[in-house]
Amino acid sequence: MNRDQKAAVIEEVATQIQESEAVFAVDYRGISVPQAAELRTKLTEAGARFRVVKNTLTERAADQAGADSLKEILEGPTAFTFVGSDGGDVALAAKALADFNKQFELLAFKGGIMNGEPLSAEELGALSRLPARDVLHSQLVGVIASPITGLVRGLNALIAGFAIQLKQIADGEMVPVGGAPAADDEAPAANENDATDTPSEGDEQ
Repeated sequence: MNRDQKAAVIEEVATQIQESEAVFAVDYRGISVPQAAELRTKLTEAGARFRVVKNTLTERAADQAGADSLKEILEGPTAFTFVGSDGGDVALAAKALADFNKQFELLAFKGGIMNGEPLSAEELGALSRLPARDVLHSQLVGVIASPITGLVRGLNALIAGFAIQLKQIADGEMVPVGGAPAADDEAPAANENDATDTPSEGDEQ
């Protein structure tokens, strides 16, 4: 690889670091070409890319990208997984690496960065145990929708009950709130001003 080619690789890796939501570093010793191809397929499904670059070039790329914490884990054979910020799933990518390690006992976590912040190997392991982004979204929607669903059901029940009561009132089966008007025990007394004087038989003009 000549100087221009090295410069191009450094520029490309630096760009990948800057544009990635997360970068995971693993020890890739012992991985075969077919295994690497299988892993790349799984990572592509998570919106991530697996790449092996010489540590010296990666160190210069990290300098260029302002990711000094990556330089601290460049000991021994190191491969990187770049999780795209547009459509990448950090948890799913970490899970693909963890599953691969569990199956073949290869690709031990070394560390990484996420949103510019350093990640330890233990934190990467914790990320791999999180649900995928789609699962998290559906769970969040379920949590948000639960109270709304309860409110809608409550309102529907209230409206239905009110409609039933109105029908019962209309059919004469139910007394409206406040009770029916009380029946008069006695006829109202006549107003004195309205009474007409009737002369008796013995009165004469």
